[in-house]
Amino acid sequence: MLGVGLPLWYLAAMPLLHIVVLAIVQGITEFLPISSSAHLVLVPVVFGWPDQGLLLDIAVHIGTLLAVMVYFWRDLFAMVAGVYDLARGNTTAGARLAIKVAVATVPLVLAGFVLYSTHLTEHLRSIEVIAWATIGFGLVLWIADRLGMTMRRLEHLGYGGALFIGLSQALALIPGTSRSGITMTAARILGMERSEAARFSMLLSMPAIAAAGMLATLDLVEAGNATLQADALIAAGIAFATALLAITLMMAWLRRASFGPFVLYRLLLGGALLAYVHWWA
Repeated sequence: MLGVGLPLWYLAAMPLLHIVVLAIVQGITEFLPISSSAHLVLVPVVFGWPDQGLLLDIAVHIGTLLAVMVYFWRDLFAMVAGVYDLARGNTTAGARLAIKVAVATVPLVLAGFVLYSTHLTEHLRSIEVIAWATIGFGLVLWIADRLGMTMRRLEHLGYGGALFIGLSQALALIPGTSRSGITMTAARILGMERSEAARFSMLLSMPAIAAAGMLATLDLVEAGNATLQADALIAAGIAFATALLAITLMMAWLRRASFGPFVLYRLLLGGALLAYVHWWA
């Protein structure tokens, strides 16, 4: 069972407004380099709601998984075909891409197993941790984006580079870091073009979200609560639509501009959170 912030009976009775707001926030922020997990922790604080817990968090992640699969269906198809080719002894471009994604996923799986098995993740879901991670890793993104070259595409990424990006992805287990943000940062350090950095970051999200989604599905089945399952479907559907729109707009932006607006947002958000913690909380 996953650790959840609230008992299942509360989630079953969660008002529709809560579900809609959380799903929209997840859909918008999952693939932008501003940390979706930070926003999902912060929404209850801003609105005065109880923390929705990890179970609903993961339900809306499923919607975003479907969105990235739809947007990058060509890459997904190429990787599936590549695995088949690899089994036949042929190393195609799709096979190499699948290997890169697998190599980059291993560090996150190992780090996630350690954190979740020791229940350390709940201790990291504090506003101050989110604030400093939001500011700190936002500055790292700005430096990488300013200094990194923009001459390498995904096909130029080696397996060592994929592992480097994967190691950085493990840091996303700290709320406020942003999984997409830290992987895009690592890719920019390696000199990848901004849109290509975002592309690989989103391909990496597929196995990570899928694994978490399978665990959440087991929780839903074991709960045997029809209302809870319906709520999860509503949240996933809304998150899917908003995530697909967010991906489309972000990719269009990164083909012609920098990560500057995202960095500025992170600095403002982090500063506001610190002010809340030290003066208003």
